[in-house]
Amino acid sequence: MTTLVLEAEPAALDVALSGDRLIVNLVDGRSLSIPLSWYPRLLAALPDERNHWVLLGDGYAIEWPDLDEHIGIEGLLAGRRSGESEQSFQRWLASRR
Repeated sequence: MTTLVLEAEPAALDVALSGDRLIVNLVDGRSLSIPLSWYPRLLAALPDERNHWVLLGDGYAIEWPDLDEHIGIEGLLAGRRSGESEQSFQRWLASRR
């Protein structure tokens, strides 16, 4: 069994939202394209809310303060979707009305 060892911590440089995709450009030159459907809060957000993001630390995560959404770059690379339960998401949706 082999273990993956990263040569450097993955970090985001820039974020863009295009149609139904979250595009994350990494400092090492790679770009990730992730379906917004993986992150229901982003999918349900208004365009201004989606575009109001902040890189945390040296780019180890992305935060959408208006949506209370935080996505780690390691999780994106590992293919992890949102871990939020449907019940929690529905409560969040109801709080926005």
